[in-house]
Amino acid sequence: MKAAQAAKSPRVLVIDVGGTNIKMLVSGQTEPRRYPSGPTMTPGRMIRVVREAVQAWKFDCVSLGFPGPIINECPLREPHNLGSGWMGFNFRKAFGCPVKIINDAAMQALGSYQGGRMLFLGLGTGLGAAMIVDGMLQPMELAHLIYKNGKTYEDYLGLRGLKRSGTKKWRKHVATIVKKLKTALKANYVVLGGGNSKKLKKLPAGARLGSNRNAFLGGFCMWQK
Repeated sequence: MKAAQAAKSPRVLVIDVGGTNIKMLVSGQTEPRRYPSGPTMTPGRMIRVVREAVQAWKFDCVSLGFPGPIINECPLREPHNLGSGWMGFNFRKAFGCPVKIINDAAMQALGSYQGGRMLFLGLGTGLGAAMIVDGMLQPMELAHLIYKNGKTYEDYLGLRGLKRSGTKKWRKHVATIVKKLKTALKANYVVLGGGNSKKLKKLPAGARLGSNRNAFLGGFCMWQK
């Protein structure tokens, strides 16, 4: 009976596509593979990179975390920090298996959730955001809303903002924005993920540090019945 149940569990390849790196992990493995990303990373190139990196892994389906809004499991627009061609690309045909596509911040939020009203902010190349309320996931496009001085939340909290402001001022912006958004959205807690979250010396009140590995947990969850 146990063997029959195990056979029903698909081997999931999770791909977390970021503006700096593409990270990959398959069910049963513990060490992710990664490959540098950036403005020249098109979907076709991503497929080739992933296939080469995971050729020794077997998988039945794919969870793809995409850095942008998703409608009906399709990218709504081209990503800001990658190459073009993502809209309308046939990922199922390219991988030869079922593919579920989700916003990358939403995927990491799924793996970070511990109940209640959670706001997730991904501090990476850009700014990812998602909220989960009583188990219901809602990806959010906060990054390109105007924050102040004609600049967006991403302009202040993304990599460009970190380089422009310096680490000390950037940390202050993170604390201020986390407080504002937590209050406005009535979140019980805020999870801060993304590679640059490690640069925070002190966490804002009501916030905890996430882990990029939670993106893989979220990707695995997408195929659980």
